[in-house]
Amino acid sequence: MDFLQAVQQYEFLQKALFTSVVVGIICGVIGSFIILRGMSLMGDAISHAVLPGVALSYAFGINFFIGAVATGVLTAVGIGFVSQNSRIKNDTAIGILFTSAFALGIILVTMLKSSTDLYHILFGNVLAVRPSDMWTTVGIGVVVLITVYAFYKELLLTSFDPTIAAAYGLPNKLIHYLLMTLLTLVTVASLQTVGIILVVAMLITPAATAYLLTDRLWVMLCLAGLFGMLSSIVGLYFSFTYNLASGATIVMVATAFFMLAFLFSRKHGIVWRSVRARQKRAQLS
Repeated sequence: MDFLQAVQQYEFLQKALFTSVVVGIICGVIGSFIILRGMSLMGDAISHAVLPGVALSYAFGINFFIGAVATGVLTAVGIGFVSQNSRIKNDTAIGILFTSAFALGIILVTMLKSSTDLYHILFGNVLAVRPSDMWTTVGIGVVVLITVYAFYKELLLTSFDPTIAAAYGLPNKLIHYLLMTLLTLVTVASLQTVGIILVVAMLITPAATAYLLTDRLWVMLCLAGLFGMLSSIVGLYFSFTYNLASGATIVMVATAFFMLAFLFSRKHGIVWRSVRARQKRAQLS
């Protein structure tokens, strides 16, 4: 049975495909702001920091969304608090807090003996998406996209020039924490699809691919969402067809798109740069 027939026939595959598409879009959009602000490490930090909340949520029998968002936001706030109130720089604070949060999560998983349930949170299993997970992801996606649309100008200005943003009276810190909250929500939405280990790849790789193709933010957001969506669809196809790990396959497809842009992007691709360099040498000779 081919993939299209399976999608039409099996409800679990329909939920997996729909959830993957939503995750790919919102990861690309939020990831664009993350790489423009040079905060890729923060994405890694938040993705690992949610593990304690996930473990505690399973232990108390509540939706893992609640615990994951709580610990993710607390970690983001903690990183800002440490870096702003000590000599410790931001990257060092990130390294300290996200590794300690992840270590705490591993201890809780071991103590609670819930490693079987949490395996899919670590590595992703989109084919096991439940209806509640799907609708939670859809809800997060709607909130994220509406918020980005509503605060697009503020996010744009604070991403490119925080000094001018402050001069215009924009609350840089508040906007930063708003973005961190959106990042946490997107991370939680991605857990079932690609897992904690690989979520940072879906946040960064589609956005980085788009960054190589355009210099306009709104175009970058659209392209990043498109690459995230295509990576999810193609990755799920290969995952289903060849019985591969869904999260890892989606990430590898996203990486393949990045490599194509890295090589053949009209403005920044190394192949086209080499061609232009040869043309200039030919004109000078």
